Amino acid sequence: MQNIFPMLSLLDFDGNGTLLEVGCGSGPLSIRAALTWPQTKVVGIDYWGTMWDYSKQLCEKNAASEGVASQCTFQKGDANKLDFADETFDALISNYVYHNVMGSDVHELILESLRVLKKGGVFAINDCMKPKMYGDMEAFAQKLRDMGYQDVRLVNMSELVFGSESRANMMMLGNSRMLVGRK
Repeated sequence: MQNIFPMLSLLDFDGNGTLLEVGCGSGPLSIRAALTWPQTKVVGIDYWGTMWDYSKQLCEKNAASEGVASQCTFQKGDANKLDFADETFDALISNYVYHNVMGSDVHELILESLRVLKKGGVFAINDCMKPKMYGDMEAFAQKLRDMGYQDVRLVNMSELVFGSESRANMMMLGNSRMLVGRK
């Protein structure tokens, strides 16, 4: 299993407020966030399609087994149109999700996620950012900076998590990058 904890260490979050995970699957990253920041209210959303054997009930069971059920809420959701008002959350995370949202423009998905982030809120979006799917992410990061986002950068997760780009490629996780910044 890939190590998802470096993602949280790169999120410049003080642990106060609410955190949204887009694409929570069975809940491990949401749960780790709740354990990392005990004062944080964590909301995990997922489409939970038939392809995966995940569900709201499984997430709730997993959160209860780790003692963070009272901190975590899980709900069905669609990354294309998040069911939250603008500027709802203090932090946003997503791990290897957007490439799975078929037929969507990945940059639009990211902008939709950032829509629900409060001014000053922080984000960390990790995925296989292959140019064929993601386009020019350096240009997109610059677009975010031009829109007023701060500290926007791409982190090469291939080396950080897998040791090298070639090892990440062998695991079919090449071009693993994390987009981090502050709204």
